[in-house]
Amino acid sequence: MTLVDVSDISASLFIIGVVFLLLIFGLLSLGILRMFQQRFRYGWVCFAGAVVSFIALMIILNKWYV
Repeated sequence: MTLVDVSDISASLFIIGVVFLLLIFGLLSLGILRMFQQRFRYGWVCFAGAVVSFIALMIILNKWYV
C-alpha cells in the first residue's frame, strides 16, 4: 500500500463532494428505512431525491471541475 497525494484537490471540490455524499447516502438510507416502515410512497420519494442529487453532483462536477 502506498500513500495517495491529495494535495491537488481544492477545498471547494472536497466540500462539494462531502456535502453531496452525505445528501445522497442519507436519502438512500432514509428511503430504505421508510420502506421497512411500510411507507412506500415516502421511500420512493427519498430514492428519487437521491437520484436527482447524484445527477446534480455529476452536472456540477462536469461544469466546474472537468
